[in-house]
Order: sequence, then C-alpha cells, then structure tokens
Amino acid sequence: MENIFANRFIAARKMAGLSLQNIADRLGNVVSKQSLNKYEQGKMKPDSDLIITLSTILNVPVDFFFSEPAVSVELTNVDFRKYSSKLSKTEQEAVEEKAKEAFERYFELENILNLKEPASYFEYPNIVSNAKEAEEAAQALRKEWDLGYDPIPDVVEMLEDKGYKVVEIEAPNSFDGLKADTGTQRVIVLRKSTPDDNIVRKRFTALHELAHHALTFPEGIEPKNEEKLCHVFASALLYPEDMARKDLHKGRFHFYQNELVLIKERWGISFSAIFSRALLLGIINDYVYKQLNMGYRQRKLHEPGKEPGRFLSREKPVRFERLIYLSLGKELISVNEAAYFAGTSVWRFREQMQPLV
Repeated sequence: MENIFANRFIAARKMAGLSLQNIADRLGNVVSKQSLNKYEQGKMKPDSDLIITLSTILNVPVDFFFSEPAVSVELTNVDFRKYSSKLSKTEQEAVEEKAKEAFERYFELENILNLKEPASYFEYPNIVSNAKEAEEAAQALRKEWDLGYDPIPDVVEMLEDKGYKVVEIEAPNSFDGLKADTGTQRVIVLRKSTPDDNIVRKRFTALHELAHHALTFPEGIEPKNEEKLCHVFASALLYPEDMARKDLHKGRFHFYQNELVLIKERWGISFSAIFSRALLLGIINDYVYKQLNMGYRQRKLHEPGKEPGRFLSREKPVRFERLIYLSLGKELISVNEAAYFAGTSVWRFREQMQPLV
C-alpha cells in the first residue's frame, strides 16, 4: 500500500504542477517538505485526515491515491505545438503526467472491453521539406480518407474514427496540444475548451498534431520550419486549395469581416489562417498580408472570444466517455469504477447518470 500511495502521490503532485515545498506551504508547514519526500519514497504513510487534505490540495479524489492503474503508459516521441505552447518545465511535466494518467485509464478500459479495433493511420510516404510538399500531403490524405472537397464537419471525431486516441486535459491557456506515441498507439492531447475558446483553433491544433504523426521531415530541419510545414498541412486540410482559390480569387487587396465570417462558418478555419492560406496560394502579397494581420490585431480579434463567426462543431473527444457507459451497460464495471475511469468523484458521476432501462 505504501508503494501504491507513493507512486500516486508523485503523479498527483506532478499533475498539479506543485513542488514538495509548495505542498508543505499549503499545509501551513504542519507537515515538512522532508516528511512529504518520505511519502514519495514509500518510507512513511500519511494518516486519513492528511490524505483528505492532500486530495483537496492536489485536486484528485481520495481514491486516486489507492487505485493503481492496471495499464502502464509511457509517452514517447512527444511533440508539443511549439511557438504557441509556451510552457514552463513544471507546466510541461504537469501536462505530460495528466496525459499519461488519462491514457492509462483509457487503455485499461479498452482491455476490460477486450477491444481490438484496427486503426487507419495516415502515413505519407514522401519527405516533406517545403510548403508545396505539405500541400500535396494534405491532398493525399483527403483522397485516402475520402474527404473530397467538402468541409470537415468535426476534426476530432474524424481522428477518433480513424483510430487516433484523443483526450482533453485541464491545462494553462499557453498549451494548445501535443502528439505522442504509446507503444503502437498514436495519441493526441488537447486543452479542454472554455466558453471563450475559438473552436476553429482547436480544429487547427488537432490537425497540426496529426501532421507531426503523419509526415516525415528532412533530418536536421529547424523546429520552427517543421512547425510552419505542419501549419500548411493543417490549413490545406481545412481549406483545400481548389476551394480556396474559387472563394478568394487572385489579386485582391482587401478582405471584409462579413466575408471572412462566411468562410470561417463554412470551413471551420480562423481569419488568421485564411490570411496565411491566401498568401501561400499567391492570392495576396506580403504587403497585403502584413496589413491584414495589423488590422486583425488592432481590432483585438486575436484575443479569446473576440473573433466573430462560429463554426458549429463539438470538437470534443467522446469515444472514451462512450466506452465508460458501454462498460456500465455490459455490467463489466461498477459505478465506483466508472467514476474512477471518468476521473471524477462517485457522487458527481452519479449526478450525470440517467439510465433509461
């Protein structure tokens, strides 16, 4: 029991982004940093009152400390969305620990259900070293996945249907997303949305992480250039070249807000991504592009919730939640176990349950 508590205490502390000294301070130094360190080493065990207090400080259910996951997950080949995800080392560690814990529950539940569903990962065979090649990769994916020239109704749902495991976690606004491997599984982690979030940014992030999974870049490529190519791939998937040229036309000097809203609401792509798309396709020149972005920022449209227009899409991973209710329906797990998998308390989970029969 000591070792289980020690491992879970370490995981909870990392997910909370706290040091041992931070926890000692929040406890009013009733328990020293040295004593907390002994808990992590399995040399001491806190009493029940202290465990309840620690669960409050670390924002996990009490049961978390004693429920050792049946599946161990290691995240490899981790790629954060750089130049937008500006995380401290502690914040990055917290994000990875939360992702690891979420996928441990995810894969444990799949084992309980004995699911062996094959994935249809997109593998682009060519090295992508420039924007033209990234565009070609996006065209190849649309063809392979039979997307045609239509808007993608729900990017996250599409990825889940193809076998990518997608989870959302609570994270700072400076985090957008990451991709990683867990053995043979390809996973994507997104920040849980807030009411002010622009859903089209989440769509773009999910496809950006797909690019990191699907594309091969030249050896030694600068990270910044790799990120730009992932941006091109994501934009080209959201707004195919032929349709963008048809909508935008060439040689223009202005975009009007109402026009941008119409494009955004049809294709699920942000104003700034439309500007980048128009520049890449030669529809506008560098000067017009800079002027558009200056006007965009002067109107503060880059701030959360300020860009007009709304794309009607959930962009929320739902497969794992469906598996929880499926397991309950098959009576493979109890309500208490379902709450553990959902990462919430039993009473809160019971509030959400509405059995029909």
